[in-house]
Amino acid sequence: MTTVNKKHEWWKTATIYQIYPKSFCDSGAKGTGDLQGIIGKLDYLKRLGIEAIWLTPIYPSPMVDNGYDIADYYAINPDFGSMADFEQLLDEAHQRDIRIIMDIVVNHTSTDHAWFQSAIGDKASPYRDYYIWKAPVDGQAPNNWQSKFGGSAWALDEQTNEYYLHLFAKEQADLNWENPQVRQEVKAIIHFWAQKGVDGFRLDVINLISKQQDFPDDEQGDGRRFYTDGPRVHEYLQEISRDVFQRYGSVTVGEMSSTTLEHCQQYSALDGKELSMVFNFHHLKVDYPNGEKWAQAPFDFLQLKQIFNHWQTGLNGQGWGALFWCNHDQPRVVSRFGDDLQYRVESAKMLAASIHMMQGTPYVYQGEELGMTNPGYTSIEQYRDVESTNMYQIMVNQKGVSKADMLAILADKSRDNSRTPMQWDGSLYAGFSQAAPWLAVAENYPQINAKQALADENSVFYFYQRLIALRKTIPVITQGDYLDLLPDHPAIFAYQRQDDKQTLFCLNNFYGQEEECVLPEGIALEKARYLLGNYPHPAEQRVDVHQILRPYETRIILIDH
Repeated sequence: MTTVNKKHEWWKTATIYQIYPKSFCDSGAKGTGDLQGIIGKLDYLKRLGIEAIWLTPIYPSPMVDNGYDIADYYAINPDFGSMADFEQLLDEAHQRDIRIIMDIVVNHTSTDHAWFQSAIGDKASPYRDYYIWKAPVDGQAPNNWQSKFGGSAWALDEQTNEYYLHLFAKEQADLNWENPQVRQEVKAIIHFWAQKGVDGFRLDVINLISKQQDFPDDEQGDGRRFYTDGPRVHEYLQEISRDVFQRYGSVTVGEMSSTTLEHCQQYSALDGKELSMVFNFHHLKVDYPNGEKWAQAPFDFLQLKQIFNHWQTGLNGQGWGALFWCNHDQPRVVSRFGDDLQYRVESAKMLAASIHMMQGTPYVYQGEELGMTNPGYTSIEQYRDVESTNMYQIMVNQKGVSKADMLAILADKSRDNSRTPMQWDGSLYAGFSQAAPWLAVAENYPQINAKQALADENSVFYFYQRLIALRKTIPVITQGDYLDLLPDHPAIFAYQRQDDKQTLFCLNNFYGQEEECVLPEGIALEKARYLLGNYPHPAEQRVDVHQILRPYETRIILIDH
């Protein structure tokens, strides 16, 4: 089979829900979430309208990098439950027409993995060539490549005096995809889970699997240009897709690190030879002043619109993208690009509409549909994320940033902002667990929780429910071309989606004061109708060329040709 059957492209009109299991729901009193907790909330997710769940890694792991350091690809981490629990989750989800997407990491394994344990210290091990080893150069690391987590990307095996490559933590050894046996192992892993009935796979940093084989020093940077979208990456993905993904009809989403549009057009090409869709992160760096994450600055609104325009127009008709604001590594969007106090509900809805009406597959991260906020932690002791605690020490002790300033930066930027327990109700610990959770619940949980949202017809939850339903019923959202109507407007993000049967306008005020929005002349406004907005009634009942958008207002307008 060379192309995916178009009938099975269910993901193009679907919305996918991301679950970070440790923080979703504890079925008992451990203080950490588990698979039974997820099973107990499937009816809630069915009510929201999502069609698939993406689970972040649930395999055995020493948890150096949050489960993205896998020690055994064929088992379930006992912290989350058993294989029987997972099989029950699959069965119960499928009974509700909800698919399951597994997160899989095949750029690297944990150094606790049996393959690496055999390989280290033994050049004769059959698994030695599963990893990337190099001799020292002048007594130093083989080249100057840097780890994504800081420091050299090489670690020394003292017994054999050779270095192994780790693009992430030293406990995450990169696999050698040049070795055909490694590729066979990856296919066997995917086959195992697909045979169980898993519907798809989210592939972590999958565009890093092919390295330039002369491993040169990088005189211009940290080495990433020699392994990002590397020389054989498309060949490898086509092999895996042909031999496994296409056989099972698996949906696949590739997480792409520092990628380009041109490569993503190929990764997600509509012929289905590589992946179904791609994640990229360019739009989530618009509040990194001069590329610096650990600094506070207003987000660059014009740049945000430019990035969306680049990817929307560039993938249209050529590939397919994932649409998202939030995940387990990003702060809560309503605190980041909205107003999480005075206009929390309005801005949460506006931010949702602003990406759900684009072309691509939307991903909703747990709690986003409630308008959950950053927790606003005030002491370093409240944080658990290793990146956050490490950066606090570096910035305070080495770079002279004051403790108060660094805590303010973490309150904006830490990954723990999105990892706080899901807020289910107003009871102790927000109904997440019967015991104190592993990470403190945001203090606003009595006001912001699922029970409260379900009882309020104007809640953020029901707005997401309506957005999810629109995608299933209005073809222009899936198929239409994209046009940024006001690229230079300092406050309004207004775009048009158009095909031969419909034109849709999505108008979004990204700020807390009224703004005038002027639509292009010549639109057949007499045929226009409001589909959805985030204020009880549009300020004007009829659609006009001149509109005043209230603080954080969104309006979705449809014209049938």
